[in-house]
Amino acid sequence: MSDKSTEFLYKYLNNASPTGFESTGQQIWLDYIKPYIEEQIIDVYGTAVGVIGPGQEYKVVIEAHSDEISWFVNYISDDGYIHVRRNGGSDAAIAPSMRVNLHTAKGVVKGVFGWPAIHVRDTAKDQVPKVHELFIDVGASKKDEVFEMGIHVGTVATFADGLDEMNGRYYVGRALDNRMGGFMIAEVARMLHENNVRLPFTLYVVNAVQEEIGLRGAEMISRRLKPDLAIVTDVTHDTQSPMYNKKEQGDLKSGNGPVICYGPAVQNNLRDLLIKVADEKKIPFQRQAVSRSTGTDTDSFAYSTEGVASALISLPLKYMHTTVEMVHKEDVKNVIQLMYDVLLSLKGDEDFRYIK
Repeated sequence: MSDKSTEFLYKYLNNASPTGFESTGQQIWLDYIKPYIEEQIIDVYGTAVGVIGPGQEYKVVIEAHSDEISWFVNYISDDGYIHVRRNGGSDAAIAPSMRVNLHTAKGVVKGVFGWPAIHVRDTAKDQVPKVHELFIDVGASKKDEVFEMGIHVGTVATFADGLDEMNGRYYVGRALDNRMGGFMIAEVARMLHENNVRLPFTLYVVNAVQEEIGLRGAEMISRRLKPDLAIVTDVTHDTQSPMYNKKEQGDLKSGNGPVICYGPAVQNNLRDLLIKVADEKKIPFQRQAVSRSTGTDTDSFAYSTEGVASALISLPLKYMHTTVEMVHKEDVKNVIQLMYDVLLSLKGDEDFRYIK
C-alpha cells in the first residue's frame, strides 16, 4: 500500500459510522476515491457509489458495506444513567467496562459502560449481561445534566477503540466488519486508475449502508443500478481460536487467503470464474459453504430485480462484533488482488446463465 492508502485506512477505520448514521465515513471514503472515478452516485439513505467508465451497456458491481454496530440511547434515569438498546448485532457480553462515544449535535460526549465491582457480585451466579441491564455513565448526577450534554433518546453510542497493528501481521480494531471491505474496494479503484486500465463495462464501486440491520442499503442500490453481475466482499469467521467448532463453522484461517463462498445465492459460474482467476494468478484462497443465505449483501444483489449473478469474496476475521476484530494483512492484500484480477478478466459480455 502507498502512504496515502495507509493514511486513508486509519482515518476511515477510526471514524464512527453507526448503522443509519454513516455519512461522515461515506464522505471520507468518497474523498479518497474521487481521483479514481468519473462520476458518483449517492442515494437518499447514504449509500455511496463511484462510477468508472459510465454509460456502457454491461454493468458490474464490486461492493462492501460501510456501517458498524452501535447502541441507541433508550432511557435516561432520574439519576443520570443511560440505558440502551442495540443498533445492529451489538454484543452485550463485551460491553461492561468499555469506553463509548455518544454522538450528539453538540459533538462527541465520552462515556463508559459501568458495571458493579466483583466484590459486590455473587460470582457463582454471574452470567452474560442482558441488554436491559447495561448502562452508560457520562459523569452526570441527574437527567437534566444528561440533556444539557446534548444526549437524548435516540442518540447513538459507539465503542471508542481504534485501529492498531499486531505482530506486524494483523490489523486489530473495531468495525473492520466491514469498513475493511470499503477500504479494499477503494484500493481496487485506485489500482485501476494508476494502471490506466480501461474496462469494457461500467464499474460501480459500491459502499452500501445499513447492512447490519438486514442488508437494506444493498437492497435499495441494487434495484437502482440493475447490474449484470456483482462481486461482494465482507468478513467471515476465522475458526481457529478457542471455542469455535470447525464441524459447524468450517475450517477457515486468517493468513490462508480470501474465502470463496458456496451457497444458493452465489452464482456458480461466476464463483468458478473467481476460482479460475485465483488459480491462474496463484492467489491463495479458501472455501466456505453456507446454508440458506450468505448473511451478506450478496443476498440482496442476487435476488434483486430479475436476479443478478453474484459472488462473495470473504475476508477471514477473528472476534467478529468485538472491538478487537483481527484480519491478516496478507488476506487484505489478496482480496484486493483477486477482485482486481477478476475485473481484468471480464470482457463485458458474460452470460452466466446455467441453461442457454
